[in-house]
Formats: sequence, structure tokens, C-alpha cells
Amino acid sequence: MFNQKLLDEIGAKVNEVIAASPAKDVEKNVRAMLSGLFSKMDLVTREEFDVQKEVLLRTREKLTALEARIAELEKGARPQE
Repeated sequence: MFNQKLLDEIGAKVNEVIAASPAKDVEKNVRAMLSGLFSKMDLVTREEFDVQKEVLLRTREKLTALEARIAELEKGARPQE
């Protein structure tokens, strides 16, 4: 749809205009304010989140396997009628 080169050029021009205007100072102040706010919150990085997600996935797989194993052992330990 859109030419990537045209979009890159527009982005570069917008960045030039912002860099030469008071908006750049506003951006810096907003970033500093948000950074301070985020540091007070208990947030994790995407990398940390992805690592914990993988750990949880492996743990669930092990739990499922152990539950199946216990069920098989219980089935074998029941007294024969």
C-alpha cells in the first residue's frame, strides 16, 4: 500500500521538526515523568516476562506428566476385586 521509503522520509522529516521545536523538551519531560512513574510500579521487561512464561510452560508440562504417572500408579495399586 504505502511505499516504505516514503514512510521513512516522512518519519525523518517529522523527527527533524520535533528536534528543532519545543516539542522535543516536552517529549523529554514526559519520558522522564513516565520513567519515574514506571519505576515505582512493579513492572518487568518483556524479556523477563518471556523467560517466566517459558518456565511456567515447562512446569505445567511436568505437572501434567506427573499427574498422569500418579494416576497410572494408583490404578495399578488398587486391590483386585
